[in-house]
Amino acid sequence: MAQRLPQIQLDVFKPLRELVTDNIRQAIINGDFPPGMRLMELQLAADLGVSRTPIREAIRKLELEGLIVMIPRRGAYVANFSIKDINEVYEIRTALDVLSAGLAAERIKEEELEEMERRLISMRPAIDAMDIPKIAEEDSAFHDVIYKASRNERLISIISNLREQINSIRSKSMLYPGRLTDMMEEHRAIVDAIAQGNPEAAEKAVQTHMENAERTLLKVIEEKSLEDGANNIQEETKKEAKKETKKETKKAAK
Repeated sequence: MAQRLPQIQLDVFKPLRELVTDNIRQAIINGDFPPGMRLMELQLAADLGVSRTPIREAIRKLELEGLIVMIPRRGAYVANFSIKDINEVYEIRTALDVLSAGLAAERIKEEELEEMERRLISMRPAIDAMDIPKIAEEDSAFHDVIYKASRNERLISIISNLREQINSIRSKSMLYPGRLTDMMEEHRAIVDAIAQGNPEAAEKAVQTHMENAERTLLKVIEEKSLEDGANNIQEETKKEAKKETKKETKKAAK
């Protein structure tokens, strides 16, 4: 069930439309607003304590980011990514993340390396507690250091947009057995390669990391699809059984 958003606390440093956009985006990424959910302007405005104008602006912005789809005469819905969508996003993001890692290996500062190490350490208790939102937050922060260390602002901007498109469903793959352990090992390999100033090794480590992340996510989606299919078959079987029972009852009554 979709959760309601808490009212916005005004921030003198951010316009209201950005605060509203951030809140709705985070709700989608966290899974509070699941794929396929219809977003009602009036309800969102009431929950956040704002007018409908910043809600409309936020929906337009999130549509451009690929997190929301607008359906004519029906309204705004949380995007439901297909396997094709995921493949396309990961193809581009893998290429850009690999490039970022190679550049970071050549340009990273000592304090940024220390930040990467801190992120690895702070992720461990979150994994032990299976705190998925915290793990996702730390994972994003870890990769943000690499993007920053690339010293390429255009690259950072492009990756940021792509990442938002996949973050809404990425957390599902983190629950897959063994994925978090593998992720920690992959992060460790990335840090080591960048620390050694080895662009080729850093690129290879990130390539492996992204391919494994995509593979796991697709497994989760495939298994969910099979489960839904089995449930549908079971429901249809029950319906048919009920129909047969009704027929037999009518025959017996005659």
